[in-house]
Amino acid sequence: MNLTYPSKWLLTLSTASALLLTACSTLMPSPLTQLPPLVFVHGNGDSGALWQTTMWRFESNGWRPDLLHAIDVPYPLARDADPKEQVGRSSTTEHMNYLKSEVEAVLKKTGAKKVVLIGNSRGGNAIRNYICNGGGAQTVSHAVIGGGTSHGVQAVPGLNDASEFSGAGPFLKQLNAPKNEKGDEVCGPTKWMTVRSDNNDKFAQPDGLWIGMKGRATLVGFDGPELKGANNVVIPRIDHRETSFSQASFNATYHFLTGQKPTHNIVEEKQVRLNGKVFGLGQDPSNASSGNFVNNLALKGASLEVFEIDTATGKRMGNAVHQKTINEEGTWGPFQGHSKARYEFVVTASGYATTHFYRSPFARSSQTIHMRPERMADADKTAQAVVTLTRPRGYFDADRDTMIFDGKSELPGVTKGTGAGNSNVRLRLPDTLQRSISAEFNGEKLIGLTWPARQGHTTILELTY
Repeated sequence: MNLTYPSKWLLTLSTASALLLTACSTLMPSPLTQLPPLVFVHGNGDSGALWQTTMWRFESNGWRPDLLHAIDVPYPLARDADPKEQVGRSSTTEHMNYLKSEVEAVLKKTGAKKVVLIGNSRGGNAIRNYICNGGGAQTVSHAVIGGGTSHGVQAVPGLNDASEFSGAGPFLKQLNAPKNEKGDEVCGPTKWMTVRSDNNDKFAQPDGLWIGMKGRATLVGFDGPELKGANNVVIPRIDHRETSFSQASFNATYHFLTGQKPTHNIVEEKQVRLNGKVFGLGQDPSNASSGNFVNNLALKGASLEVFEIDTATGKRMGNAVHQKTINEEGTWGPFQGHSKARYEFVVTASGYATTHFYRSPFARSSQTIHMRPERMADADKTAQAVVTLTRPRGYFDADRDTMIFDGKSELPGVTKGTGAGNSNVRLRLPDTLQRSISAEFNGEKLIGLTWPARQGHTTILELTY
């Protein structure tokens, strides 16, 4: 079945009294205590932090925070060739086994008999592998995959068939083999839903522009993320990450799980309790030219400071309101803050640039505010200041989005006619004096300060939505 949803970023908030009334109404098809645990599975090279706003939406519509669990795969990048060992990367089997252990831990902790799995991109591969090959059919009631690479990012025979992202390779071919006489690609009795873009997913394109194959056919269509036998939802113009992290994707997921439409947008809390982890970067000692790889391992010994900042200038409003040295668990909190306040997070670690993170106010409490400091690239060392605008839960689309970065409406590397493919843009500035720097994306506004790159500092403006 294919359903098409309108692309909507936000639901309309009702008044506070109406929220209280609807919270007491029949919002859910079953009592709150019967809602299942949700386990969120991130994509290639990502972390559980990307599910922050999704979890806020579930909380605002009836799920208890203790029923929401976002995993952090220690080595989140897939191997270049799945059967071949590769430093700092995980195989499909390792990925599946880690997910299985996390599901078992959630079942034990909550006392539930089954969970719901919700995954993005590569996370969908692990979900399918676990349910079909790892015993997950007995522990997973529903599975939702946004932007899945279910039929590969390319399916050209002989073009790196060993990659888990090859539609012509053995990993995906066995997952996609017909499971019954109808030719279904999903395993039962789990109920399945996929969410895809109509044509704006960078990894489901007939042309290989975004995977280094410009002008060459991928043999994968816009419908590549769909699975035969699943409830396949199509949302116009959303990008690869928005298939999981947007309001529109949440609306579809919530309806699939409950049979009802969500009543609330994100409901704000006055006081927020924040926590998360500080992760690092690795490097293959046998191949120094391979560059850094991301991991979700604690950056032990790093230090973190939190400053409240002026909402108009980004300047600090006094001394640090929170400080911590990162231990083997990786956590930097807990920190008690206010939902109207803006904060600067500063991570300092040996071998890394001192990284200054600026975010929007936190509407609700969260345990998944993860951070990873940067290493200074050679091209950055000659600049006076370096500022990165990043959108972890989506991409920038010049044909779709309203964007301003440091007063300019055109973002570096984001051009019309190419779709949504970049989630990070960087400015190398000649400014010798520290100044405010701002950004805006579809109404979300960020403010921060430049810092001296030649003294090993860098600025990150990080969008929440």
